[in-house]
Amino acid sequence: MSAEVALLGIRHHGPGSARAVAAALARWRPDAVLIEGPPEADGIVRLAAEKDLVPPVALLAHAVDDPARAAFWPYAEFSPEWVAIRHAVEHDLPVRFIDLPAGYGFAPAPEDAAAEGAGEDGAGPVADPLALLADAAGHDDAERWWEDVVEHRAPGGDALAPFAAVAEAMAALRAEGLGESRRDQLREAYMRQQIRAARRAGHQRIAVVCGAFHVPALETMPTVAHDRALLAGLPKKVRTDITWVPWTHRRLSQTTGYGAGVQSPGWYHHLFTTDGDPVPRWLTRAAELLRAEDHPVSSAHVIEAVRLAESLAVLRGRPLAGLTETLDAVRAVLCEGSDVALELVRDRLVVGDALGEVPDAAPAVPLQRDLTRLQRSLRLKPEAAPKDVDLDLRKDTDAARSRLLHRLRLLGVDWGVPARSSVNSTGTFRESWRLCWQPEFAVRIAEAAQWGTTVEEAAANKAVGTARAAEELAELTGLVETCLLAGLSGALPAVMRVLADCAALDTDVAHLAGALPALVRALRYGDVRGTDHGALAEAASGLAERICVGLPPACVGLDADSAAAMRGRLDEVHGAIGLLAAGPATETTTADPDPGTAPDPDGLAGLADRWAAALGSLARREPAGGPATGAPGLLRGRAVRLLLDDGRLDSEEAGRRLRLVLSVASAPADAAGWVEGFLTGGGALLLHDPRLLALLDEWLTGVSGEVFTDVLPLLRRTFAGLEAGVRTTIGGRVAAGPLGEPPAARSEAGELDRARADAAVPVVALLLGIRPRIPRQAAGRDT
Repeated sequence: MSAEVALLGIRHHGPGSARAVAAALARWRPDAVLIEGPPEADGIVRLAAEKDLVPPVALLAHAVDDPARAAFWPYAEFSPEWVAIRHAVEHDLPVRFIDLPAGYGFAPAPEDAAAEGAGEDGAGPVADPLALLADAAGHDDAERWWEDVVEHRAPGGDALAPFAAVAEAMAALRAEGLGESRRDQLREAYMRQQIRAARRAGHQRIAVVCGAFHVPALETMPTVAHDRALLAGLPKKVRTDITWVPWTHRRLSQTTGYGAGVQSPGWYHHLFTTDGDPVPRWLTRAAELLRAEDHPVSSAHVIEAVRLAESLAVLRGRPLAGLTETLDAVRAVLCEGSDVALELVRDRLVVGDALGEVPDAAPAVPLQRDLTRLQRSLRLKPEAAPKDVDLDLRKDTDAARSRLLHRLRLLGVDWGVPARSSVNSTGTFRESWRLCWQPEFAVRIAEAAQWGTTVEEAAANKAVGTARAAEELAELTGLVETCLLAGLSGALPAVMRVLADCAALDTDVAHLAGALPALVRALRYGDVRGTDHGALAEAASGLAERICVGLPPACVGLDADSAAAMRGRLDEVHGAIGLLAAGPATETTTADPDPGTAPDPDGLAGLADRWAAALGSLARREPAGGPATGAPGLLRGRAVRLLLDDGRLDSEEAGRRLRLVLSVASAPADAAGWVEGFLTGGGALLLHDPRLLALLDEWLTGVSGEVFTDVLPLLRRTFAGLEAGVRTTIGGRVAAGPLGEPPAARSEAGELDRARADAAVPVVALLLGIRPRIPRQAAGRDT
C-alpha cells in the first residue's frame, strides 16, 4: 500500500467496514478524503455538517431534461462512505467523490452496452466476489461468512490491517479474471485519474474509501495514457442535477428498483451504534416490542434467549451470535414458536421504518419546496411506516389535506391511497387514507416539476394535459371527479370541454355506461365542497338520456363475458341515475348553488321514469329466435330485479316472469342466467315470497341430468353469492317439505308448544317496544 494513499476497501453498508473506516481515519489522519460516489455531489457534500441531514439519506441525481432518468446513492448511519463524509466535514478536510460521473450513466448506451453486467467476454453475469471468497473458505453462506470475518470483529491495533487482508483476497480474485466488467474498468480508470489529481493538488496523505473489489485496480497505477484511452469511448455526458433526499431502512432492504439489497438494515444499525455485546440489548428491544403488542414476555425470557443465542453460536462455531442465532432464540423463547410474532420482530427491528431528514438548504425543485411547505402547514409529516388517517371534509384543515393528497395522486405521487374507514359512514363528508412515504417519490416530484412550480399549478396543468391525451370517455369522467376532489377549479372548464366533445362523438353504450357513475360521484363530492355543478349535471343528464335510449338494443346478442361486464355497468348506472334523480346531496355545509345552474327537478324525475322504461324494455327482449335475437338471461333477470327493488314492479309480476322463464319453452342455460341476474345482490326475497322459491325448486328438480350438469356452475355461482344465513334458511325450508304450501299449512304437521311460545312473548314485546298481551290461558296459570 502506498505511503501517500491509503486504500480503504469496504463493503457498502457494512457496519464492520464502517467501524474499521472510522478507526483508520482517526489513526492515519489523512489530509484529503476521496470516496466512491458521483462527482456531481461535491458541491453539496458539506451539507453533511448540518444537524438536519439525518441518515438514512441518499444522493439523487437525474437528467435535467428528463428527470425520469435518475439514480440514487443511499447512505445509512452504518455506511462506511457516510462515516468517511462525516469525518471529513468534522475535521474540515477536503472531500471529493471520485466515481464515474452520473451524467455518463444517463447518456444513450454505446454499441457495446450489450456486454454490460457481464464478464469481459460477455459470456455471463458478473459473479459476486464475496460468494467466491466464501466458497473458497468452505462456507455456503456468503453473508454469514462475511459477518464472522468482518462485521463481528472490532478494529485491532493496526487500523489498516483489515483493509490489507481484504485487498489481498480481492487481488487473488482479480488475478483470475473473476468478476470484472467493462463498466468496472471505466470506473476504475476514472478513479485513478482523480487520485492523480489529488496528488497534483499537493495532498500528502490521501484516504480513498471505495468498494473492496476496486482496490487491486487502484493499487497498481497504469500510465495516464492507458486510462485516457479507456475513457475516450465514453458517450457525451448528460447535464445532471443532484441533491440529498430522505431514505428509509425498508428501501435499503429491497433488492429491486432503487433498493440496496441490505437484508437487515435495522440489525446493522444496532450493531454499529451499540458498544459491547449487541445481543442482550437487541433482545431487550425485541421484548419491549412484543410486550407492546400484548405478548407475555418477561425479563426471564430475555435472559434465556441470550443464553440460547450464545449457545447456538458456540455449537455452530461462530465468534459471536449473529442475526440467525438471535432470531432462532427469539422464535423459540420470546415468541414461543410463533412465526407470526417473529415476523413482527423481523419487520420492526431487523428491517425497521427509519426515515431520514434533509435540511432546507439542500437543492430542490420549486415543486418540492412547495410540497414541503404544505406538509408543514397542514401538519402532515412524511413517515415510512403506514399510517391511517380519517378526514372530515367539513373542517378546513382536513379539506385542505384531502385536496393535497388528491393533487399528489394526480401527479403520480401516491403518498396517500384511499382506504376503508374505521368509522362506518355513508356520507360524502368523510375520507379515509393510508399514508406511506416512499423515497422514490422524490423522482416523481422532479418529473412533475415540468407541469408547474406549485402543487396546485402542476396538478391543474397535468389534468388538462391528461384530458387532451385521453382516448376513453370513462377516463375523462374519472378525471373530472379527480379535479373536483383535488379542488382544481381552474382546470375543470378545460377538462369539461374535452369531455363534452368526446361524449358527443362516442356512440358506444358500454363506454357511456362506464363514464356516468364517476360523473355522478363528482356531482355528489362537488356538493360537499361547494362546487358549481351546473355543467356537471348537464353533462351527466345528457349521458344518462343517451344510455336510456341505447341500452336495450346494445344488450342484444352479447356473449357470456360481455353480458357479465354489462351487468356490472347496469348496476352502476342504476345507482348513478338514482343519485342523479335524487337531486343535490343534503350534507353540504356551503351556500346553495346558483338556481340558474341547478338541475331541473322535473327533468330528473322524468329521467328516473325513462330509465325504468329502458329496464322494462330490456327485460322483455327474450331470445325468441335464438340467443343472437335477444338479450342474455343474465341481463333480463337483473333488469327485473332492479325494477322490483325500486317498486316499479310488484312481486306478483316478478313471480309471473320467473314462471315464464323457468318454463319448458326456455333454454335451461338462459333460465339459469336469468336466475343469477335476478338473485344477484341478495336472496332474501326468496324467503319473503315462498312462491318464488317454490317455482325455482320445481324448475330445478325437473331439469334433466345432462342439462343439470351444464347449468350447475351458474347455479353454484349464484347461490354462493347469497348471504350465509339466507343459504342456510333456504336449505332448511327446502328440507322441511313441500314449498308450494303456505307456511301455516306446513306448521300443522306438528303440535304447537304454546307454553314455549308464550315464554317468548315478553322478550319480543320488549324488542318491539309494545305492551305484551298475555294469553288468557297463560294468565290463568299465573294466578
